[in-house]
Amino acid sequence: MSPYLKNLFGEEIPPENKKITIRSIEARFRREVIREDAPKWVSMRFTAPQQIFEMFHDLRLEAKEHFIALHLDGKNRISCFDRVSVGSLNQSIVSMRELFKTACISSAASILVLHNHPTGDPTPSREDLDITRRIKESGDLLGIKLLDHIIIGDSYLSFVERGLL
Repeated sequence: MSPYLKNLFGEEIPPENKKITIRSIEARFRREVIREDAPKWVSMRFTAPQQIFEMFHDLRLEAKEHFIALHLDGKNRISCFDRVSVGSLNQSIVSMRELFKTACISSAASILVLHNHPTGDPTPSREDLDITRRIKESGDLLGIKLLDHIIIGDSYLSFVERGLL
């Protein structure tokens, strides 16, 4: 048997030219490296919806709906920012599969979701209420708690503060 690896065409590759990169997905997300140019919300502890609004209030300027999931560790620090979808003027499609896939990969203890209303009115629509219910139910099945759903407009609306979650 030859000590060389073979490429897709059956050609032998000498050992000094072979490049094998093995990476663990878990290792990539569990690293505790914080860059100097990281956003200021990295490693901050979030305890109130007002803090989220202050951090992400620029979403109110967007012309389309952006649905974002923040993955939090056991101390309510953001470990991952996931822009789940960008929709149209008044709706955004949210797939439970896509939302929780990244939450599972990043080992999130809980999630906090937020989206903007380009109109500026943070009043939840029927679809907002339905999707929040589905996210909560899905998260309960997976053991990833939904902490809050925040709608950002000219002001903000927290589902927890309004008793909707």
